[in-house]
Amino acid sequence: MQLRYNYRAYPDAAQRRALAQAFGCARVVWNDCLRDRKEAHAAGLPYVKSAQLSRLRITQAKRTEERAWLADVSAVVLQQSLRDLDTAYKNFFDSLRGKRQGRKVGPPRYKSKKDTRQSIRLNTNAFCLQENGTVYVAKVGNLKVKWSRRLPAAPTSLTVTQDSCGRYFLSFVVDTEPDILPGLETQSGIDLGLSAFAVLSDGRKIDSPRFLRRAEKKLKRLQQDLSRKAKGSKNRAKARIKVARQHAKVADRRRDFHHKASTQIIRDSQAVYVEDLAVSGLGRTRLAKSVHDAGWSAFVCMLEYKAVRHGRTFAKVDRAFPSSQVCSACGFRDGPKPLHVREWTCGVCGTVHDRDHNAARNVLFEGRRIVAAGRAETPNASQSAGKTRTKVPARRVEAGSPRKGQTTQAGIPGL
Repeated sequence: MQLRYNYRAYPDAAQRRALAQAFGCARVVWNDCLRDRKEAHAAGLPYVKSAQLSRLRITQAKRTEERAWLADVSAVVLQQSLRDLDTAYKNFFDSLRGKRQGRKVGPPRYKSKKDTRQSIRLNTNAFCLQENGTVYVAKVGNLKVKWSRRLPAAPTSLTVTQDSCGRYFLSFVVDTEPDILPGLETQSGIDLGLSAFAVLSDGRKIDSPRFLRRAEKKLKRLQQDLSRKAKGSKNRAKARIKVARQHAKVADRRRDFHHKASTQIIRDSQAVYVEDLAVSGLGRTRLAKSVHDAGWSAFVCMLEYKAVRHGRTFAKVDRAFPSSQVCSACGFRDGPKPLHVREWTCGVCGTVHDRDHNAARNVLFEGRRIVAAGRAETPNASQSAGKTRTKVPARRVEAGSPRKGQTTQAGIPGL
């Protein structure tokens, strides 16, 4: 399976200028190729092939006076930008034909230099890991990296990203073998909520940290300062970066919380079952801010890929399943209840239920039924059991070609 490993990079002034130029050149190639395909479509001409665009917008463009500066960056950056455009079109066409699950994907759009996120992608022909702990990027130099952990294998692809607050990150795609954990007898059903972030079927509760709510006071003050600055001024740019940094802190804290909670649940349970919530619909209600602050979708995705990596069973219970209406003791359906009802008594067996704990137990029972019916993929399932393949974090198209004459290494010596 493919995994992504992100590390913070600290380029110097010259390297920041080189990266800014690389971001701009990749953006120009994307926009030029996208414009050619849109004009051909409007004129009723056939779809322009990638080989023709590569020859016209990269190779020949470097020899012109208007695009001569494309030669100042690595050719791999430009080629990968064209490959990313091909992937965007493929996703769009697959969505139109019904081959792609999930939401409908729109056609590719033009990129702007004012976008909050800039990135370039490289294969192993344009980067390598150095013995001194730096990462060499073609036409940029040796980037200083903060290595938080070793790479488990030689990377096949590298994405250099600059976020909205000016931080730089290196994202490595690595092919690794699954890390199977020892088998356990425990299974967990999870009910996600707002008052408590998650309630497990064994009674454990994970409190909701509410990172955005805790940072609202400071964000409000910073946003007011930003609104008072004149548009286009340097002070407004400084105030915008302050707001972006505060939002980045909130996102980093939430992501760290999700990783720790999901890892602990996967390590403690052989099978994990969770309700498939309609987050996009809940995000349009009066609870939208709290729903987005919780980040349920990201948490469920982490549970899903970590279950695949560590050999655990994972299944989603349909959102229409009445987990809060059924008594987990006798199975009697007691009907819908408003959100303010946190405890209720079963009218048949008289059991007093905590709303969230009862829902988690029902999710556990329904998840077991789904697995027993062969509708979820398990480590020891038959060939006909798994009907949906779990996606891994890194996309297959991001794998690069082997570097000729020089091989990258796994990990960094001296860590």
